[in-house]
Amino acid sequence: MSGYLGGYATLGLLLLVGAGVFVAAFTANRLLGPRRTADWATSAGAKYETYECGLDPVGGDWAQAQIRYYVYAYLYALFAVESVFLFPWAVTFDTPGYGGAIVTEMAIFVAVLGLGILYAWRKNILRWT
Repeated sequence: MSGYLGGYATLGLLLLVGAGVFVAAFTANRLLGPRRTADWATSAGAKYETYECGLDPVGGDWAQAQIRYYVYAYLYALFAVESVFLFPWAVTFDTPGYGGAIVTEMAIFVAVLGLGILYAWRKNILRWT
């Protein structure tokens, strides 16, 4: 398929194939899946439990999580994403004519990262109790 509308025809064909796979999967599930009514579990009330694993739920429905787990996850994601910016810098470092500017920009970038980790360290965020 070439020409002006060739790309659109390819996209349309791909969308039709995707929709066909979707419909085929749900049709196969409907035809091949087991057919049980809710009567098998309603006598014990198990169908209406929070978890249908065979174990009765214990305790309340409110559980508190400590904020430090989220802070660690946030700091990890922050520094992992920012470290990805080091790879393009390493690739363009040898490009002629950009040596001083690239080194200066990366020094500023690493300094900002250093300030972030220093701030987290000074606020005792990284201390596990």
